[in-house]
Order: sequence, then structure tokens, then C-alpha cells
Amino acid sequence: MNGILERFASSYAAAQESLTGKGDDQSSIHYPAVLLFIGDKTADAIGPIMKIHRQKWDNSAGVTYFHVGTASGSDRGAAASDETHGTLASMAARESHANGRFEAKGYGFGEVRSEDGGSLLSRFLLDDSAVPGDPKTIRKELHQAFYRNEKQLFELNKAIRRLESHIAGYGRMYSSFDRIHLSVITRVDDPLNVFIPEISLLAQSIFSQSFKSVQMDLYALISEREQLESFGYASSAGMAFLRELDMMQRPEYAFSAPLHVTEDGLSIPVRHPASPLFDLVYVLSDKNERGIADPGGMQDNYEIICHLGLLKNRKQKEHQVDGQAGSYNNTSFKNNIMTESGRQGYVSAGFSRVKRPNQPIALTVLYHFYSQLLLRMKAGRELGIKERLTFFGLDPAAVSSRADHVVPDGSRIEEMNGMMTRPVGFASLKGMSVREAEEALFGDGCRRYFQANYEQEASEALGRLDGAEELDSVIRQQMAEHPEISVFHIAAWTGEKDGAGGVLEALRARIRDMAGQLEADRAELDRYYGEQVGNLPFPKRPLMDKHNVRSFIRYFLETIYQRKLELLLLETELKLYRRYEAELERLHGHYKRQAQRLEQLEGELHASAQQSIRAADDYIGQNIMEYYGLVTEDIMRDLEAKRGPFIFFEDRYVGNLSALSAAGTDRLLERLIAVVERDLLTAEPFDQTFEDELLRRANVTIDYSNKQVLSKEDLFKMLYRTLEEHAVINVRLFDYTQEHRYEEKYFFGDASSEFVRYALGADETSRIYKLGVVHEKRSSGVEKLNLMGGFHLEDLMYYRNGKAYYETYVQNGYEFHGVDPGQLPELR
Repeated sequence: MNGILERFASSYAAAQESLTGKGDDQSSIHYPAVLLFIGDKTADAIGPIMKIHRQKWDNSAGVTYFHVGTASGSDRGAAASDETHGTLASMAARESHANGRFEAKGYGFGEVRSEDGGSLLSRFLLDDSAVPGDPKTIRKELHQAFYRNEKQLFELNKAIRRLESHIAGYGRMYSSFDRIHLSVITRVDDPLNVFIPEISLLAQSIFSQSFKSVQMDLYALISEREQLESFGYASSAGMAFLRELDMMQRPEYAFSAPLHVTEDGLSIPVRHPASPLFDLVYVLSDKNERGIADPGGMQDNYEIICHLGLLKNRKQKEHQVDGQAGSYNNTSFKNNIMTESGRQGYVSAGFSRVKRPNQPIALTVLYHFYSQLLLRMKAGRELGIKERLTFFGLDPAAVSSRADHVVPDGSRIEEMNGMMTRPVGFASLKGMSVREAEEALFGDGCRRYFQANYEQEASEALGRLDGAEELDSVIRQQMAEHPEISVFHIAAWTGEKDGAGGVLEALRARIRDMAGQLEADRAELDRYYGEQVGNLPFPKRPLMDKHNVRSFIRYFLETIYQRKLELLLLETELKLYRRYEAELERLHGHYKRQAQRLEQLEGELHASAQQSIRAADDYIGQNIMEYYGLVTEDIMRDLEAKRGPFIFFEDRYVGNLSALSAAGTDRLLERLIAVVERDLLTAEPFDQTFEDELLRRANVTIDYSNKQVLSKEDLFKMLYRTLEEHAVINVRLFDYTQEHRYEEKYFFGDASSEFVRYALGADETSRIYKLGVVHEKRSSGVEKLNLMGGFHLEDLMYYRNGKAYYETYVQNGYEFHGVDPGQLPELR
């Protein structure tokens, strides 16, 4: 059930968030873009980033992704997570299926096309089979092995050149081919980042043969949550990389190595003149500036990477509106985060989004729709006790009719007149009791005849009668003819306690009455048997003995055995009632369980909706339950007014909930979801801007005559504050207000919308940061990206905490670096 609900909510959210065809714009990037993922631990980032690009960029098919990992797919030095192993294994399987080039051992190369047939994910696996894997030296050994394996280096050259060829095939997607944006993404604690200068500069050198310039940025990801068990080694490995990174970003950093390898085995040096290796370095952690861990893990950082890529490489559209504060200028930003001494600062960012909470809304509407259906089922039409008995086919006339069909009619009693009699004169009979007279005339013949022709046949017919199936059939037919009556009514009417007069109690009262009547009738029959024949009121003629005997026999059969037949009918009817009593008790249990299952599903849907609401932001998720309860009810009433009061219980909509429930919860959920998707979520109230939706929802519990009604300005203030609070920078600094802190903030949304216009004007006179807007025509929400630069690596809490671990591990013989440690800057 949880899987069905999750797929439903995710599908609706994805459909709503999909920009294509919804009247919202997708942005475009101006220059080609390549994302280079270095290290096994970056595998988890590839899928989410590709997905964001597909949603946001209309030329995302031309974006190229390149992942460099190891053949083993494991980080023996820092115990990579099972999830990472699984990701790598599944990617390898896909690649093997895609082109047959992927190799399980040694180095290998594989390519996978995205679902849209455009974006290319290429993976190159470095051969680490010859590396011993000792945590003390693994980074150093990997670096040395990289230079020893010339064939592998040649294959790496070929793999990167394939990327270049792929990009050239998508030239028409871009406005310019003069520049290429190369984004290098790594985890600071991944051993493979020891190759970052080599792989980055090799890619830059190859791309420079086709593009006039290559802008290269680095995204250094810090996952502090994964370092709970191996915190000492992971922190030391991360510190080793940060120390190398500090060297790479120095103005005097220079590099030269024979990285170009031709098909003839000739090596050509790749040189980097004295300057920082990367244009900008972004440091992003899964703990924010306040030290709070992001519940989404790295997801916000993936959003930041994608939004920064758009901010720096966006295609300007005609009549572009970028807001009063202007657009992003990379050169200006770099200058503002540089110290007077020329030392380049590092950058971090924070991201937040305000949008309609689609998943909670979908689950809430589903819950309210189902809840309303149950309310309709429980309301229905109330019946009096006589009508209820008739509904179940248990009214006196119906039960008597069934008894009449079970017991043969009275015609066979007349046939008893022809039975053989013993020669007894009337003079002897008239002094006898009726019982004695019967014995004298017939012996036990009449009793045996009645037993064979009436009692036995009635018993057999009663045995063949299936009371359970009969009642079930009656109920099914009645429910089909009366859709306003549901399992809740049947469960209540057949229960022990029903204030309006239960069917079971009425049946038991009828049984008591009939049992009393049967007892009285038996006593009356016994009294008749005790009377003297001579005193009976049948015609008698003097001196006509035979006539008087025949007259008595006729009277006897018509009176005594007709009464016995009536007693048999009464007994049969009583047996039927007792059988129906037992069946009603069974039916009560059956329909009570059905009703409980239906109510249990209601509780589970409510819990699922509440859980989804709690997962949303406290403010953005407010009043979802109340507002969409009213919206759902209004939509259902409109449909019922147009198409009939029981429209939702027809087969073309949900149908019979009881029958669906009996077939399984999954089947019932699928029918509910189909109607919600088709008839409710497509209704007009769900087609509004996120500001209007949020304003209506915020005021749903307030009377509009109340002065506490939230105004649009108040709403915008709250949205503005919410976006700012959630876009806190994703890195923890030792000093929050460090000396060189510089900030720029950008909204991604419709620059002409009321909220964005408000946001641009808010705090305009007092703000100390640059504010801009990336204009995208959309009504689904607004996003905010906060940039903060100017800090240095020693300002990081991660650096300060890891320094002690790093120094201790080095003192204990660990060798983390591929280059001479003497070339590295001193720890600060």
C-alpha cells in the first residue's frame, strides 16, 4: 500500500513540476557543459543531477557527464557505503548491456544514454588491481600507478576525446561554441581526488583544441554524516585533499606532466601556467552554517550545483527581464572574494524553494475523497424496523411464504380419507378419546403417513435450503437496487445494539412469540386428542353406525391433522427464523469486518497524508488538511449535482467499495487513485499560482470578516523570510562573520510576479548584498540561491576539526599525497 501511495504522490508531483507543456519556461544554457565526476563516492550524485537538468534545461540533452572511478568500485581506505556499491554495480550492468565495452577487471570504458536519448554518461574505470590497498598509502599508490600505466592513460585520452566528439554533435543546441564549462565534482574524502590536477588539466587541454576557452570550476562535497564510524581516517583523507586544493588555488601554482598520449605511444606534456587551477572552488557540506544536518542529505547541494551552472552559463532570451539588481557577473564576483594580497577566496552556497507541496496535496485529496465516500456510505437512507426486515427478506410474510414452499400443501390430508380402517363400530368409538379412537381405527398408520408425506419431506426440503446463500443473494440484490444502503448500515442493523431497533432483536422477538404460540397450539392439539368422540360436533345419525364412523373420520382428519399441518408450518417457520438468526450473526461479523477494513484504510490514508505534510516546511505545509478538505468536498458536490448523487459508486467511477475492499486493498486504492487523478486533481482549484494557492490555504480557517485575515503583503513577508532562512549556506565556518565574507543572492522565478517584485523591493535600502533574479516564466513556485564567498579553507570547521586527525595519522606513518608534501602549503 505504501508503495502505491508513494508512486501516486510522486507521479502527481512530477507531473506538476514538469515545466514542459505547463505554460512554464525551461531555461537554456548558453555554452556546452561537461560535468566531470571524480571518485567512486560521487556516483550517487550523477542520477539526481541529471534529473534536475532534464527538468530545468530545455537543451539538457546536450549536457555530457563523465565519471572516473575504480574497477573495484570500492574505497578501501574509507569504507564506501553499500548504496555507492549498488549504484556502481547497476551502472556497470547498464553499460555492459548498452555497448558491451565495459570491463569488470582492469580499466574499462562504458557509455549510457539517458532516457531522452540525448545526455551521455560515460564512465572510465581506473585499474586499481595492482594497488595493494593499504589505507596508509592508498592515495599515494593510486597516484603513482596512474603514471605507470601508459596504456590506461592512452585509453583515458580516447575517452575524453569521445566526449568532445559527442559535444560537437549537439552544437545546434547552444548559442555559442566559443567556450565550454567544465565542472569537476568530487568528495573531499575520496582517494581518487588525488588525480584531480591530472584529469582536470587533461580534459581542459583536450577541450581547448575545439573551444577558445575552458572555464573550469570545482565542487568539493563534504559528507560529515557518513564519517560517524571512520571519522579519523575520513577526516584525515579529506584534510589531505584540502591541503592539496589550497596548493592548486595559489596564484603561483604551476603544473606540467606528460598526460597527452598518442596512438603511437608518444607523450606530450600538459602544462598549466602559474595561476589558480580552477576559476572558482565551491565547498558544499551536508551540514549548514548553523551546524544543522540537512534531512535531504546531499540533495540540496545537487540543486546548488545545477543552479550555479545555470547562473553562470545561461542563455539570455529575447526581452529578458532580470530584475532591478542585474544579472550574475563571474568576474565581479571573483574580484569581490579576493583578498588584497591576491589570495583567491572559496565559495559556498545555500538553496531553498517555495512551491506548492504537491505530494502532500495529492495524498490529502485522496484521503478526503475516500473519507467523503465513507460519509456518504454511512449516511444513506435510514429505515424503520419493518423496512429493514423487508430489506433482508425477513418480514413475516416472506418467511411464511418460504415455509409454505418447504411444507407440502394440505391436499395429501384429504387422501388420508381413503386409508384402511379397522372394523370398529361407532358405539365403541363414542366412549373413547380421540387418541384412543385413532389407535383403534388406524393404529399408527396416520402418524406414519403424516411423517412420511409431510414431516420428512419438509425436513429434507429445509435441509436443501441454503440460508446463508439466500440471505447473501437478497442483500446483494437489495444493495444493487438501493445504492444508498451500505455495509455500514448492514453491520449496524444486524448488530446486538442498535438504538433504532435491530433486525436481530426483531427476529429474536418474533422467535419468542412463535415459540410461545407453538407451545400453546401443541397444548390445544393435545386437548383435542383428549376429548371424547361422542362429544365432538360432527354430524351423527341414529342407528347409522357406518355413516357416523365415516363422519368422525372426516372430522378427525380435517381437525386433528389439519392442526398438525399448521403446527408443522409453524415449526418450520420457527426453524427458518432460528437459522436466519444464526446467519444474521454471521453476516454481522462479515459486514462489520468489511466496515472496519474500510475505516482502517481511511486511517492509513490520513496517516500517510499527515506524514507527508509533516515532511514539508512548517509554513508551506500549513492548513493543507483543512483547505483541501473543503476543496475536495466542493468538487465532489459539483460532480454529484451534474451527474447524480451516487455517481462515485458507479462502475465508471469507484464502484462498489465493499466488493473492491473484499478483492484487496490494492485494487480499491487503484480505483480511488484513478478517479482522484482524472476528476479531482484536474479541477479548477488546482490550477492556480503558488502564491494564490498559499494565500487561500493560509486563510482557510479564518472568517473573512476577521481582522486576522492574512494579507498578500503579510504572506509575501513570510515567504521572503522562509526562503532566506532555508537558503542558509551549506558549510560550517569557525567565524560566521569572517573578514572577507561577500554575498550575492538570486531568485529563480517569474520576475513579473507579485512576489518576486515584492522580494526585490524588500530591504532595498538596508541590504548589504547583491540581489538579482533569474527570470523563468513559471507559476509553480520560486527558488532562491544564496552565494557566499571570500572564506579560506582554514575557516572551515571541517578543516579545524580534521587538522588534528591528519597530523596524528601522518605522524603514524600514513602517506596521503601523490606529490612531495614539502610542496604543499603549511597547515594553518
